Amino acid sequence: MPRHLIAALCTTTILTATGGALAEPVFTRIASFPVASNLPADADPATVTSSEIITASQDGNTLIYSDSPAGGIGMIDITDPASPQPLGFINLSGEPTSVAVAGPDVLVGVNTSESFTNPSGRLAVVDIAGKSEIASCDLGGQPDSVAVSRDGQFAAVAIENERDEDLDDGALPQMPAGFVTIFSLTDGAPDCASMKTVEMTGLAEIGGEDPEPEFVDFNGQNEIVVTLQENNHLAIIDAATGEVTNHFSAGAIDLQGIDTEDNGEIALTGSQEGRKREPDAVQWIDDDRFVTANEGDYEGGSRSFTVWNKDGTVAYESGPAFEYELVRAGHYPDKRSDAKGVEPEGLETATFDGTTYAFVLSERGSAVGVYQIGDGDPELVQLLPSGVGPEGAVAIPSRNLFATSNEEDLIEDGGARSHVMIYERAEGTPSYPMIVSEDQDGTPLGWGALSGLAADPENASTLYAVSDSFYKNQPRIFTIDASSMPATITGAMTVMRDGDVAPNLDLEGIAPDGEGGFWLASEGRTDREIPHQLVHVDGQGNVTEIVPFPDALLANEIRFGAEGVTMDGDTLWIAIQREWKDDPEGEVKLLAYKPGSKEWSAVRYPLESAEKGWVGLSEITAHGDHLYIVERDNQIGEAAKIKKLYRVAKADLNPAPIGDELPTVTKEEVHDFLPDLKATAGYVVDKIEGFTFAADGTAYAVTDNDGVDDSSGETLFFKVDLGGSAM
Repeated sequence: MPRHLIAALCTTTILTATGGALAEPVFTRIASFPVASNLPADADPATVTSSEIITASQDGNTLIYSDSPAGGIGMIDITDPASPQPLGFINLSGEPTSVAVAGPDVLVGVNTSESFTNPSGRLAVVDIAGKSEIASCDLGGQPDSVAVSRDGQFAAVAIENERDEDLDDGALPQMPAGFVTIFSLTDGAPDCASMKTVEMTGLAEIGGEDPEPEFVDFNGQNEIVVTLQENNHLAIIDAATGEVTNHFSAGAIDLQGIDTEDNGEIALTGSQEGRKREPDAVQWIDDDRFVTANEGDYEGGSRSFTVWNKDGTVAYESGPAFEYELVRAGHYPDKRSDAKGVEPEGLETATFDGTTYAFVLSERGSAVGVYQIGDGDPELVQLLPSGVGPEGAVAIPSRNLFATSNEEDLIEDGGARSHVMIYERAEGTPSYPMIVSEDQDGTPLGWGALSGLAADPENASTLYAVSDSFYKNQPRIFTIDASSMPATITGAMTVMRDGDVAPNLDLEGIAPDGEGGFWLASEGRTDREIPHQLVHVDGQGNVTEIVPFPDALLANEIRFGAEGVTMDGDTLWIAIQREWKDDPEGEVKLLAYKPGSKEWSAVRYPLESAEKGWVGLSEITAHGDHLYIVERDNQIGEAAKIKKLYRVAKADLNPAPIGDELPTVTKEEVHDFLPDLKATAGYVVDKIEGFTFAADGTAYAVTDNDGVDDSSGETLFFKVDLGGSAM
């Protein structure tokens, strides 16, 4: 494993004066809070909610987040951080854009604009204990970020007056111009009459007459750093005087070895020359340095973060290094390759017990890079899993806590809710990632959407996996070293046919053929010209045989086809995910195919019933005297109820020819995966799609992360304790 990856994933040690070694503390997720829990009792549970920017009360016991879709702010009691409790929602009659705690209050930027050309907003003051708005200051424009100085003397608000992205392709200028406002505070309350308006026009070379301030932050000297994202510019303001003391372009970088095409494969071979940084979030590291997350907007996005000296010189530029870490962990969002990649957007900096960290949030990769920052270059020490679309973060060093707010609420598409996720810093070892890839030829091996798992017949450390049709132009067989911590993807073979990438595959299952090659199950979907079929490949991934499903079977097809394949002697068993047209409700087929005689037959398998959604099969593997079958519902988070492992005795398998009356097998529950899926303190993912027994009998399972598309990107890879029942 590369040295820099080891440093990222393993704890470091420090020697004590007595010669002993102490583990360096690590961050571990301890809880996830679905913000829909803060909905009023009479509200529709399916109401879309969102946690965007987040802050913490001065005692660190309450989290407060902005919820733009719902038009207010939510509060969470984290007195026990491992068991966060809802404290309710406060309606603010507008669109909250940011929150910042000031003494006993929280200051909220509220957008009340009628249109892009007539922007307006206010700075609302909400009493945290009383949970009510107690004051408000007119801002004269549409607010974005809000920040409070460390000494509690000042508040600053970035008045973006954002542009209409549908007008002239979002090009600047689009008036009115934005600016920054500064307030004096007394016991947390702003004096509206003290508001200073800091004009930002004439600073940037790009759209200088139309500045759009995005994010503000204070250092210990009451200097405010401001990002002007669309203008690709940065400025520093003296809070006491309102004077712009310095400003400079955010510049551009040349990106090499990145994926630049949204084409169903991860290929780190592209480049982007002169890519504007267009920074979003900014945080001071100390009084002389700050860091920007270079998300980009309509002309840029360098996929990076940058450490700046306040004189405008660059102290460190990450380039594609942060993105590479997400590629290694399976969090790379290929669908954003033609845009801004992992899109670093949010930031937090904080010092815990003398160690300063920068937390870099990937909006599209749904992960957080934890960097230790000293005098030299930042060092990645961990990659944390987050919810879908992390937007904000807050550190609470006094309690050794860190939290992220994840804005995406996908309930309308049957996906995950918006969550606030809580992490604790303590001694231990990182619990995530559970599986990573090695570098090949100097760049990370891209992977994701693992949808089938199989074991090497002889080597107990070696497993194989396949990726599904999300990577339509890169169907792959991955080799996994399961003995390492985390497990390591050591290689990948692309499935090839007649010298080209094999077309029209949706690989959902894999089984070694015992002779160095593999049988692959491809789930068909006729409306996308993907046939239901078995594919045989040799040890180099070259297709040697294609076995279409028989016509008698295809006459009743639906798109939910083969979800796993396993070899038992001279027979391949294939799990069909859901009922086809000729199946009784609640029963699916287990297909049997004999490669030697080309014979097809089948049995029926009874499914569990679900109160919501559907239930189907995800995997099948032969071991000992049984076939083991993964059965799951298609629900996520708190709605997930069925994620289980069953087995069927081989002695009871008497398959009948396709078209005949099929016997129904008896199944036995072996394991409930829900505790495994909850063990990382995230929400329960819906797709546990891989399961196998290694050559030594150890059971393993893996989840499918959907290629980080409307997904948190988390891949859980773990040993399964069957309590001696695997025989």
